[in-house]
Amino acid sequence: MLTVLGFAMIATFLVLIMMKKMSPIAALVLIPALFCVAVGQGAQLGDYVIEGVGKLAPTAAMLMFAIVYFGVMIDVGLFDPIVRGILRFCKADPVRIVVGTAVLAAIVSLDGDGSTTFMITVSAMYPLYKRLGMSLVVMTGVAATANGVMNTLPWGGPTARAATALKLDAADVFVPMIPALGMGLLFVFVLAYVLGRRERKRIGYLTLDEALVPETETVLVATGGTGSTGNGSTATGTGSTGTGSGGQGKTTGPGAGGGTGTAPADGFQGLDPHRATLRPKLYWFNAGLTVALLTAMILELLPIPVLFLLGAALALTVNYPNMAEQKARIAAHADNVLNVAGMVFAAAVFTGVLTGTGMVKHMADWLVGAIPEGMGPHMGLVTGVLSIPLTYFMSNDGFYFGVVPVLAEAGAAHGVSPLEIARASLVGQALHMSSPLVPAVYVLVGMAKVEFGDHTRFTVKWAALTSLVVLAAGILFGII
Repeated sequence: MLTVLGFAMIATFLVLIMMKKMSPIAALVLIPALFCVAVGQGAQLGDYVIEGVGKLAPTAAMLMFAIVYFGVMIDVGLFDPIVRGILRFCKADPVRIVVGTAVLAAIVSLDGDGSTTFMITVSAMYPLYKRLGMSLVVMTGVAATANGVMNTLPWGGPTARAATALKLDAADVFVPMIPALGMGLLFVFVLAYVLGRRERKRIGYLTLDEALVPETETVLVATGGTGSTGNGSTATGTGSTGTGSGGQGKTTGPGAGGGTGTAPADGFQGLDPHRATLRPKLYWFNAGLTVALLTAMILELLPIPVLFLLGAALALTVNYPNMAEQKARIAAHADNVLNVAGMVFAAAVFTGVLTGTGMVKHMADWLVGAIPEGMGPHMGLVTGVLSIPLTYFMSNDGFYFGVVPVLAEAGAAHGVSPLEIARASLVGQALHMSSPLVPAVYVLVGMAKVEFGDHTRFTVKWAALTSLVVLAAGILFGII
């Protein structure tokens, strides 16, 4: 019964948010509460929620102060040269911009933290997507999938969990998987190229001068677009019509028609060279502070929440010594902070109920038990396939410490090495980073102003395909 109810709860949640019948926060809270009552454990709901909140509180604190920190860095102009450099390299070509998104997300992912990756990637790329009228779900989908593949780095979390759960050396697990993960990352770049070509066909090709036109001036709409629906920015005028400023927008226009119109007010904020929040004289201080912060995070000198708390306080104090200015900067980012922190605590209800009621354990046991006896010698393949849905529906802790040891035990009975099981368990990480149970994904969709349901509907198929590519490469290279 708990198995059926567990799958039903997850399915109900996903259907409701993808159909936009409920907001993610409401769905994360109300649906598990109802199912908790349905399994006869309503009296324990409070305990489950408090336990879930307690586990995710440090994550919520980290995200809150990280958003403030990187928000201030955007305000002071730290990322402006990066944005301008990327734009000039990409030459306002949607193909290069989408591929650039994948490359940037992969590079920044070297720090091992998804939230930081998404903040920096969205900060740099969001203005480009907005100004060119590109689909924002393409940006979030490519960034999340690239980060998912890179999340397998030994300091990223999953590899360390797999090694710990099976009492293995993390290097022995990760190093042989590099060729397969490299193929997964290459596939993400190819996917970005394909999606970029689709965007180029939809919106046309702008020149660099057209893309860099100041905010208050008229924007020349690209010629050659076919007209279709996309997420995010739109313009009004002869060749392109629609409304929207980060939500769902529609762009229509004749195949070869050009037109003029005004860009949305928030289209290129990151490149406004005259905004009052800029602190050019403190550029190198802010750059040094950011490098020091990321270095301390990688070296684990202090807990990440503490590092971002200290970093945010220092950045505010140095850049905006006036109390009124500090309050204004905090208020400017309060919307993102509230949305993300709210999502994290709401997700704590979902995970708390899943774990506390025993649904997760019963679901995992049922899946393991459903494996045919004849598949025993192929437990590496089975583990890789199972990792794709299980790491999406479960936390990494639940999967690696609850399911992987059981799979390893079943494999050992048929002569399958625990190392093979550990490597195969990393396959699903490309999809995991878009799971509703991963707090970082709410940073991604929140900063990109994309509906979580839209992101899920677009990304899941591509991320799952990326995971299958990693699995196929692992089998081809004899790693799994």
